[in-house]
Amino acid sequence: MIVLGVILLVIGFVTGISVLWTIGIILAVVGAVLWVLGAAGHAVAGRRHYW
Repeated sequence: MIVLGVILLVIGFVTGISVLWTIGIILAVVGAVLWVLGAAGHAVAGRRHYW
């Protein structure tokens, strides 16, 4: 999810499409939060690990 967010950020920045920029930021932030929760050992969405 983080990688997809970064890809959308780059595409949105290069093409000037603000919707892709916004979606990329949201995906990157949500992915980072899930990654931190999974790395801390908390169950995310009923799973012990989040990939």
